[in-house]
Amino acid sequence: MKKIMIVVLVILMTCLSAQAEMTGKQVALMTPYLGSVTTNQMVEYLKDDLEAKGAVVTVINTNNDFSLLASRIEDVAISGQTDAIVLVSADPSQVANQLQDAFDAGIPVFGCDSGFIEGMAVNATSDNYQMGELIVHYLFDDLMGGKGTVIALTHRPHPGVVKRCIAFDEIIKDYPDIQLITEQHVPAEQPINDAQTIVENLLLANAEEGSITAIWAAWDEPAIGAAQALKEAGRDEVIVTGVDGNQQAVSLVAEDGCLKATVAQNFEGMAAIVVEEMEKLFDGQEIEFGEKYAPATLITLENIEDFLE
Repeated sequence: MKKIMIVVLVILMTCLSAQAEMTGKQVALMTPYLGSVTTNQMVEYLKDDLEAKGAVVTVINTNNDFSLLASRIEDVAISGQTDAIVLVSADPSQVANQLQDAFDAGIPVFGCDSGFIEGMAVNATSDNYQMGELIVHYLFDDLMGGKGTVIALTHRPHPGVVKRCIAFDEIIKDYPDIQLITEQHVPAEQPINDAQTIVENLLLANAEEGSITAIWAAWDEPAIGAAQALKEAGRDEVIVTGVDGNQQAVSLVAEDGCLKATVAQNFEGMAAIVVEEMEKLFDGQEIEFGEKYAPATLITLENIEDFLE
């Protein structure tokens, strides 16, 4: 009994010690894309996990404005009123000068589904190139049978999305019987609505049934918009795929309509990696700098039950 009590006390002391390292720490979660469903999820996971460990969390959203993001990073770094910065879904190379102010001030910078530049601690993300390969091969081989036409809906300023786009660019070269009709940039502010409008216009330009085989969307929200446009136009023959595994997309896959597949990113896992590495750093432990990956999973009608909430 005494041994059991000692073990329990050791575990309890370890937990309290770990929490103590985060208690009172000021952490700034910074993103230009809080309006995005998945970015918002990551921010909530991070906020909940950090606050559970005693950190004081401030969320800064710049509403798609990278100039304002740069300014806010500079303010935070110069003021010295934060102990750590987490960039969420933001390309650090676009705010590199301001991040250097944070590095110079000794403020550790983490990324969650962002890119990584020298000076940062850790960026937790998915292997976006591998996700791109996974969904493109599933679309081209399993759904299209290696032939047909495809439209690409992209947003290359996003560091994760651009890696999926690069995978698409490279893989389509190996499919001479698949023709890219067009690539369309989808703005990040209202991606579902904008994608729906883009696809509506493309359907008018490609009105003949069978003229479009598939629409490859680099993330779920434009895939949802594309599926809505196709449904309203009665173009059920067109196949759509997305990436992210957000619940609206998963529900559409379950309906067995135009949206046939997505890839579930482990956003909760990414947040957990960031919090764990930050905790180690505050505890004085050595960490391995660079990118760390949370595993992703292809979602199709065959395994959809595992992902429905």
